[in-house]
Amino acid sequence: MRTVVLLVLSNIFMTFAWYGHLKHHRDSPLWLAILASWGIAFFEYCLMVPANRVGYGRFSLPQLKVIQEVVTLLVFAVFTVAWMRERLHLNHLWAGLCLVGAVFFTFRR
Repeated sequence: MRTVVLLVLSNIFMTFAWYGHLKHHRDSPLWLAILASWGIAFFEYCLMVPANRVGYGRFSLPQLKVIQEVVTLLVFAVFTVAWMRERLHLNHLWAGLCLVGAVFFTFRR
């Protein structure tokens, strides 16, 4: 569980690093957006690296990666709706169900 919590927190930071500037700072100079993103991404790394260290061994490397990807897309979906105020559509649900299939097959023994 600790791995998943760290992954969620790290992905929140990374999502804001990559996309957060698009809402209020689209007219800012690109170099400023890059520097701000790097600053935010530092905290993402401070959480992602421990998440991978804690999770590796408990999960296989492919399992760890699939967990990370699913967490990334869930965080991104919440970010899209809550922060960017954009709508998700039915095709996003179908894509999410495909990810559930990926999780199933990755953890199947």
